[in-house]
Amino acid sequence: MSENFFLADRFEAERPGLRAVAYRMLGSLAEAEDAVQEAWFKLSRTDVSDVKNLGAWLTTVVGRICLDMLRSRTSRREDPLPEQDGSVRLPDPVVTALARVDPEREVLIADSVGIALMIVLEALCPDERLAFVLHDMFDVPFDDIAPSLGRTAVSTRQLASRARRRVQGAAPLADTDNACKRDVVDAFLTASRGGDFEALLALLHPDAVARSDGGTLVPSILRRGAGNVASQAITFARFAANARLVLVNGTPGVVSFAGNRPLSVMSFTIRDGRITGLDILTDPDRLTTLGLPD
Repeated sequence: MSENFFLADRFEAERPGLRAVAYRMLGSLAEAEDAVQEAWFKLSRTDVSDVKNLGAWLTTVVGRICLDMLRSRTSRREDPLPEQDGSVRLPDPVVTALARVDPEREVLIADSVGIALMIVLEALCPDERLAFVLHDMFDVPFDDIAPSLGRTAVSTRQLASRARRRVQGAAPLADTDNACKRDVVDAFLTASRGGDFEALLALLHPDAVARSDGGTLVPSILRRGAGNVASQAITFARFAANARLVLVNGTPGVVSFAGNRPLSVMSFTIRDGRITGLDILTDPDRLTTLGLPD
C-alpha cells in the first residue's frame, strides 16, 4: 500500500471524530465538513513521518482551522449571538429517526451535546471555544492547544477555565431520561395539534422560552412565558400538516413538513417533566441541507 493510500485510510478512520470536533466548534454541519476536508488537504501536503499520534495531530489541525473560521466569521459580524438585537441564530441540529441508528451522527452528538449547549458555545469567543472544546470535550492537553492560540499552556488553561464557568452558568439543567422526555414531547405535539391551550400550559414551565431561527427568508421569533409559547405552538401546528417525533441531537424532538417540504425542526429542553425551552429552526435554506428523515 502506498503512503498516500495509507494516509487516506487513516484519515477516513479519524473523520467521524474530526467532524465531531468541527461541529462543536462551528455549530454548522456544512462548515464542519469544509473544515475536515481542509484538514485532509493539509495532511496530504505535510510530512507526518515524525508524528507519533496522527489522531491527536489531526484534532489540533481541525481545531486551528475552525478557530480561523470563527475569527473570520466574527470579524465579518455575520452571526450575531442568540437574542442579540432581537435576532435568533441557532446551530444546525443533528436529526435522526427514532428507530434508526446512524453511527456517524451518534459520534457527532456524543456526550449529550444538545442544541441548548451548542447555543451556549456560540456565545463564547473563538479562543475560549477552542480551549474549552478541545480540552473539556476531547481531552486535548493544554500544551497541544496553546500553539494554535499563540498562548502559553498556563494562559490557555485560564482561558478554558473562564469558558467552563460561562458554560456551567448558562447551560440549562435538563432531564436525562429520554423515555420520559419522549412522553412530554408527544403530549406537547398532541396538545398543539388539538389546539388544547390548557394542556400546553400544563406541559410548559411558566418561564418557558421559545426561539425560532428563520434565517433571511422567514421572520425569527422569540417568545417568553408559557402563555405566549402555547399560543405560538397552536398557531404553528395549524400550518404543519405532518409532524413527527425524531431525535434532535440525541434527544426527543419534532420535525414538521408541509407535503414534502420541511417546515421546522424543534428541539426541547425539559426539566422536572416540564418544557423550559424550545429551539426551532425554520430557515428553509438550512432545512434542505440537514438530511431530514422521511
